[in-house]
Amino acid sequence: MVQTIAANTATLRDLKQALGLQQSLDPAFFGEWQQEMPALSEAEQQLLDRVQANFTALMEDPPMLENSVKMVVLSPLLDLAGFYRQPFRIETETSINLEREDDGIVIRGRIDVLVLKEQFWLLVIESKRSDFAVTRAIPQALAYMLSNPKPPQAIVPTFGLITNGNEFLFLKTIRQPTAQYANSRLFALINPGNELYRVLQILKRLGAQVLAAEET
Repeated sequence: MVQTIAANTATLRDLKQALGLQQSLDPAFFGEWQQEMPALSEAEQQLLDRVQANFTALMEDPPMLENSVKMVVLSPLLDLAGFYRQPFRIETETSINLEREDDGIVIRGRIDVLVLKEQFWLLVIESKRSDFAVTRAIPQALAYMLSNPKPPQAIVPTFGLITNGNEFLFLKTIRQPTAQYANSRLFALINPGNELYRVLQILKRLGAQVLAAEET
């Protein structure tokens, strides 16, 4: 009998049962977010300062819902990272289907915002209410990322970003030889300084890595 699980209700236990997913504790597994990062221009820093200020102003009248997060925070980030231009493209409300026939488990759902490079998933972005902790969305994001349509024999990582507009958490998964994942540290706009700088730098780094992998 086939068991169907909605992606937005999936748990880490569900993913472990369906795919044997394990969390990697090796710091080298997801070293991309800690590597030397590309420098930001003064204009980029000024725009990110304005994004942070706009978000802070909107936080005075909570809760800030999904569409507001997209407009105020995600849209300028994706623009500065270059994900609105070829060879990347944007899709929204994309259906996913993750299954393993021998276990009779199917996980279905819809991705909020998806950045693609020739069917390679770069980012899975879950924009939630501003008062919704991003850690609660980790199983849902992993379920989406693990449905990557790349051939199963390819050892190709998928990168993800979960954000509620205030907090940002990067994820990395692989399917072969064993399904594994790891996460970055949590970035937040309430921290001193402007952590959008680092978030944008990581987005640029991951984008460049995807392009380099496609060329090899």
